[in-house]
Amino acid sequence: MRLPTLRQLQYLTAVIDEKHFGRAAEKCHVTQSTLSAGIQDLEDLLEIGLLERTNRKVLTTPIGEEIAERARQILSLSDDLVDLAQAEKNPLAGRIRIGVIPTISPFLLPRVLPRIRKHLPELEVLLLEDQSERLLEQVEKGSIDIAIMAFPFNTRNLNFRVISQEPFWVALPKQHALSKYTSLQPHQLPITELLLLAEGHCMREHAISACQLPASAQRRSVQATSLYTLIEMVASGLGITLIPQMAINSDMVRHADICLRPLKQNSLANREIGLVWRPSFRRTSTLEELVISFTAAMEEAVI
Repeated sequence: MRLPTLRQLQYLTAVIDEKHFGRAAEKCHVTQSTLSAGIQDLEDLLEIGLLERTNRKVLTTPIGEEIAERARQILSLSDDLVDLAQAEKNPLAGRIRIGVIPTISPFLLPRVLPRIRKHLPELEVLLLEDQSERLLEQVEKGSIDIAIMAFPFNTRNLNFRVISQEPFWVALPKQHALSKYTSLQPHQLPITELLLLAEGHCMREHAISACQLPASAQRRSVQATSLYTLIEMVASGLGITLIPQMAINSDMVRHADICLRPLKQNSLANREIGLVWRPSFRRTSTLEELVISFTAAMEEAVI
């Protein structure tokens, strides 16, 4: 019995991801006719239709979607096998694909990347910035190897390790009544003035937890998509917000016309930073070296 090839599975997942034959062919570095013939061979082999082709768009059949999901798992395991073989030759060389959430990447990466270049000069680091849920999907599919995220967060069946904790600080307009205090407790924060990131950003939930507030206790009319936007809103007197400690010494915060006060420490007024990876990822030496580098960079971020 003839079995599908990895190449055929790559063609299928590329078309479904891109929803376009031309873009999928470019992604796979083949001609469109080669890609189309490969998928047709796969359909003939399985004796089922995987795609619905129209003049305007590509649709996936229900069984095609399920097979594509299995194909992603197979391709991910295949990539892990290659990475494992390369790591056996030189554990600290080769390519590593790392995803980072937006509320970590601009503050931690400038500290950690020089350290990685110094201690792991043969390691090629490819970076992707995205929200937590999408990074987990990329890890599961094998598009990236490791994700740097904030916890608590549901990592499903993936492995994870917490490497550090950091508290939140309160950002206030300079003339705000609360600026007279040297530190603030969650119950002091006016709910009606609290500015948060939009849905999909894990720091939104972490900030609500730190303030010990119900999820509905926020200004739904004002939701930002980045920390930079939140800081600008605070500087303009539109409200107050919480920012992670690693951002305190960034140019974005130091040059902003705002007042900063630490949020009184308790078990909830912080977030955990850690790494997430597939159970099948076996480059343990590389992983351990990255843990060391990221942990050291987090320690440098402590004020």
